[in-house]
Amino acid sequence: MTWLEGLAVFLAGTAAGTINTVVGSGSLVTFPTLLALGYSPVVANVSNTVGLVPGSISGAVGYRRELVGQRARLLRLGVAAVIGGAAGGVLLLVLDPAVFEAVVPALILLGCLLVVAQPRLSAWVNARREGSAPRQRGSWLVWLAVLGTAVYGGYFGAAQGVLFMAVLGLGLDDTLQRTNATKNVLAGVVNAVAALLFAVLAEVDWLAAGVLAAGATIGGQLGATVGRRLPDWALRGFVVVVGVAAVVQFTLNG
Repeated sequence: MTWLEGLAVFLAGTAAGTINTVVGSGSLVTFPTLLALGYSPVVANVSNTVGLVPGSISGAVGYRRELVGQRARLLRLGVAAVIGGAAGGVLLLVLDPAVFEAVVPALILLGCLLVVAQPRLSAWVNARREGSAPRQRGSWLVWLAVLGTAVYGGYFGAAQGVLFMAVLGLGLDDTLQRTNATKNVLAGVVNAVAALLFAVLAEVDWLAAGVLAAGATIGGQLGATVGRRLPDWALRGFVVVVGVAAVVQFTLNG
């Protein structure tokens, strides 16, 4: 890796850390960058997952104020994130990538639609559930949806934040900023579990992963600063823009 290539990977990691903290889809910056530098798809994917873990931790720390009072929720949904992240990592190692990548655009589009519809759907659900206990930790359906999203995240991870935001926005009674904080922790858990699996069983380019990690850590703090200041409508709009961009990229590359 030349110094110019290292700079490109560092800047891509910084951008990815910022985007992941605000919504997700940072891998749409880093993964193509590694491919452009000549890494094979599998090596690029696993190195990318390992390298972005510190950025996920940094983003979660940056949103620590919004995490106050969420311990029970995070413990419950975190179990689904661990199981799903491990399952997705195993799928990456044993299955043909084309099998799962074929459904990626549909999953991202579904996430965007759910994010857009979330205010109306939540109002409808709340009206029907009036008088019942608030959904603070998430129902078993939310748990299963988090599990499914975590499987996807462990396999590839691009736009998993969009899907997490859609699932949590519909399934929990909370502000979008606190939901975003929850998303950061769950996505970080998924990435960490998959990264641990890849570190043991897959071929990781540790130099590339290290440079990515340095950039992503800085980006995580930048994302927390920017993301917390966005009003709900702007954050929701950013989710949709990133999700649509992800679909376009997958379509063009396909």
